[in-house]
Amino acid sequence: MSKILIIEDEAAIRRVLVKILSEENDTYQVEEAEDGLVGIDKIKKDDFDLVLCDIKMPKMDGVEVLEAAKKLKPEIPMVMISGHGDLDTAVNTMRLGAFDYISKPPDLNRLLNTVRIALDRKELVVENKMLKKKVSKNYEMIGESAAIARIKDMIDKVAPTDARVLITGPNGTGKELVAHWLHQKSDRSKGPMVEVNCAAIPSELIESELFGHVKGAFTSANKDRAGKFEAASGGTIFLDEIGDMSLSAQAKVLRALQESRIQRVGSDKDIKVNVRVIAATNKDLKKEIEEGNFREDLYHRLAVILIEVPPLNDRREDIPLLVNYFASKISQEQGNTPKTFSAKAIKLLQNYDWTGNIRELRNVVERLIILGGKEVSEADVNAFASK
Repeated sequence: MSKILIIEDEAAIRRVLVKILSEENDTYQVEEAEDGLVGIDKIKKDDFDLVLCDIKMPKMDGVEVLEAAKKLKPEIPMVMISGHGDLDTAVNTMRLGAFDYISKPPDLNRLLNTVRIALDRKELVVENKMLKKKVSKNYEMIGESAAIARIKDMIDKVAPTDARVLITGPNGTGKELVAHWLHQKSDRSKGPMVEVNCAAIPSELIESELFGHVKGAFTSANKDRAGKFEAASGGTIFLDEIGDMSLSAQAKVLRALQESRIQRVGSDKDIKVNVRVIAATNKDLKKEIEEGNFREDLYHRLAVILIEVPPLNDRREDIPLLVNYFASKISQEQGNTPKTFSAKAIKLLQNYDWTGNIRELRNVVERLIILGGKEVSEADVNAFASK
């Protein structure tokens, strides 16, 4: 159920808007406010998914309502309703954070399309905020090796800029972690970070996932849908395993980087986006370029800054810290007292061949915590680590 508030001093316009929205979708719960003061009072007391607000009103005009609402609940999309003489003001409200504006009398298709897109965007913003609360705990960077020190130093230098970053390294080394730290330490940290695993999305759906689509663009496109680039506007988009992206999608990503504009699948309308792009891959992209699988021009656009994450075998001195970190974290997740690892057990783990890198180490630590003794011993490692 989507809750929509209409702030409009003309009763006839309010009735028209309520009728249009109610007939369009029976899951829209529409409330009315006859002026800006009443509207702000309702916003204080209730949670709305969208606000439609007139610009010229007595007591408190639409610009004042917009500014007050953004201070109270900045995540609510505000769509301004403008008369013919208010168009300049309506455009200016976009700079103040309005999602969009519609003119009087409202065009039916334009109104409904704007409402659907705004509600989609609100849903994505809420999801990203929920994920963001979990980020700091889930993406700690553990290690004191020279390799990790170099990466941390690189992050500190690069994060405050808007430079695009390409993160390389084998699977399981922590490329996603580096991407999250780049976002968290950037000026965009208050904006969303949207992740896209290019290897997990079928090639025929990747363009829709990235750029969105309009209703009827393909068989299952039952409504307009915003893509990941729109959802990330004002923040960061992380394109993981970009080496698996189709050449067609690569061409569109290149255009988005060059022009800061995208087009939804099935539409010829440009949508301006403001995103920082961070990409990652476990592939040798220069080799992929030679084989015709990756665009060289896209590579040079993405690889303004290169960060290489080393395999765990190249930083074995970090293994004791990682083992203790994972032991504490896993025990906490399971509600158990943390187990300790003997010095010989850790030494043995340091000598293993970690082909699966940090991801494999975490799995082994969890296995040893479950199957090992009160203190995980060398014998436990020999018995269970390689199972």
